[in-house]
Amino acid sequence: MLPTFNLRAILWATLAMAVLLNYFAWQVEFPPPPQESAVSAPAANGAANGAGSGLGSAAPVISAPPAPEAAAPATAAAPAGSLASSAPAIAIPGSAPATGASLEPAAPTVHIVTDVLDLQVSLEGGELTRVDLPAYPLVKGEPAPVRLLNRDSALSLFVLQSGLAGAAGVVMPAHTARFSASTAELRLATGQDEIKLPLTWTDGQGVTVTKTYSIHRGQYQIGLDYSVQNGTAAPWAFAPYTQLLRYNEPVPNSYFHPDSYAYKGPAYDDGQKYQKLKMGKEPPTLDRQIDGGWLAAMQHHFVAAIVPPPGAAWHYQLTTRGNEYLLAATGPAQQVAPGAGASLHQTLFVGPKLRTQLDLTNPRLYLVTDYSWLSTVARPLFWLLDHVHRVIGNWGWTIMIATLLLKLLFYPLSEASMRSMARMKALQPRIKALQELYKDQRDKLGKATMELYQKEKVNPVAGCLPMLLQFPVFLAFYWVLLESVEMRQAPFMGWIGDLSARDPYFILPALMAGANYINFKLNPQMGDPTQQKMFMIMQIAMPVMFAFMPSGLVLYWTTNTVLSILQQWNINRRLAAQTRARN
Repeated sequence: MLPTFNLRAILWATLAMAVLLNYFAWQVEFPPPPQESAVSAPAANGAANGAGSGLGSAAPVISAPPAPEAAAPATAAAPAGSLASSAPAIAIPGSAPATGASLEPAAPTVHIVTDVLDLQVSLEGGELTRVDLPAYPLVKGEPAPVRLLNRDSALSLFVLQSGLAGAAGVVMPAHTARFSASTAELRLATGQDEIKLPLTWTDGQGVTVTKTYSIHRGQYQIGLDYSVQNGTAAPWAFAPYTQLLRYNEPVPNSYFHPDSYAYKGPAYDDGQKYQKLKMGKEPPTLDRQIDGGWLAAMQHHFVAAIVPPPGAAWHYQLTTRGNEYLLAATGPAQQVAPGAGASLHQTLFVGPKLRTQLDLTNPRLYLVTDYSWLSTVARPLFWLLDHVHRVIGNWGWTIMIATLLLKLLFYPLSEASMRSMARMKALQPRIKALQELYKDQRDKLGKATMELYQKEKVNPVAGCLPMLLQFPVFLAFYWVLLESVEMRQAPFMGWIGDLSARDPYFILPALMAGANYINFKLNPQMGDPTQQKMFMIMQIAMPVMFAFMPSGLVLYWTTNTVLSILQQWNINRRLAAQTRARN
């Protein structure tokens, strides 16, 4: 048993930590007003005067393949120090107006609609200019869908560009070249499984490149294919590249909005290790040759990813300036003989982080569902939840049934611990007698108490073991509920319309508080009366802290506590019957 002094110290330390965490949360929620930046005015003036064109607007050349650069017209709305201020190697026509109201390209677009995607492809380079997800409302109950790729404004700029680069001075079908299409709109028809959009480019000298996007029914994976025909008398060299350009507007962390803690920014995988490239004061770096990996622009629940074909090393590079980043993959140089042709394939992904769809795209793309350092616990937990949900069909009941299954898994261990707690409760009258006998002799009290435990073969620490075991599971539940798009806006019953959001009426936290209090009363009371009162207050304070957590998380904890109450009650009843039988 811990001495009384140590229990008091632990309680005070816990209280101090809670105060400190609340102080930090207050600082995040209500930060001091930012000071005006000294460089913001010049940057805005430069943008208004048309200085530069966006985070590097030039295509890469084969002789220097590391950094293909994107076309992002400058606007006055762009933040200070934007990549829009860099001088382009290739001028981009139609820069945005100084107001920054829109960054829509001047070139015509092709509208593509499938059962799960609504996108626009610009004839300028075949850029994916806009991607909407009709199945995912931005706000539950409202018609506006989640919009990933877009040029709506400088602060939301997010596009996917691709092309073929060549030697300096050679006209190439880069992301700035003008393509042609035979249609302005494509819609997936009933019974149709796949839709294709071919875009054509020619240099006027005999080289023709067909760039084709293909999308299957029900999929967020997008195929990108190139077909090159060299009708000239000389070899034609090229290197493919694909890049994601984004203004990564920071999301302030908020205790009242748990989803703000989800990672937003660039990431990549080299086939062995997944790495987040966190934007901050120190710009992240990436400059590697990788075979078989992927690049991704991540955000809460959704992702845009580039998956180059395996079998050859691609050059991965990240370029940043302020909150803007360019994440690019450049393939190896190839040469097409006179009169010959060549083809190549890449895979893109733009959509929700659905495990089944991510696995179809790349065996390791599931890592974009970022469960933090608890992945080893969270991924098996999601597997369990997913399989239960396939049978039940409701995520709320799924959480409750999965909690029961986990309780059964740990039953032998928790049974032993709860038996120890029940014996501790039975010893409370004798412990109180010792406290009265040695109330002014703390050392003798501790020694006499330990002798009593040894005589009755009771381990006071054993009761803490179930809590220690379920705490990683609790944290894993938190990350699974936070990151799994399958549970986004998922209803349970009655007033719980979204398990990934807080309980709108705080009913579940109230039930959690009641369950905690009953569980507290069933277990032995440790420490002196003051400490016991502090422990009791913590049973109420904990649900208050959880009030703004996802309701699915509160549902898990409440279910687990109710099962613990039933288990402890049953053990207490059986031990009492055994005691009566012995007497």
